[in-house]
Amino acid sequence: MDTREHFIAVRKNGDGDLTAFKTSSGRILDYEQAKQEVQAGAIAGVNLFKGRDGEMYIRGDADGDPSNNLDALPRFED
Repeated sequence: MDTREHFIAVRKNGDGDLTAFKTSSGRILDYEQAKQEVQAGAIAGVNLFKGRDGEMYIRGDADGDPSNNLDALPRFED
């Protein structure tokens, strides 16, 4: 059983871009913190990819289930 944290909710800006994540343990990570955690392998179900602009972005693992895409997660506010 995978005991790593996973993302359970997201925060988006006015353009709909993901800006922060809430983990299964209740931690709030801004995008940069989340990228570091994903890169370290601490978050399950997601990975990093390099965008056309050369920046690294977080995305859900491709599993064929659109309901667990990051954009489909519930939103949270402060």
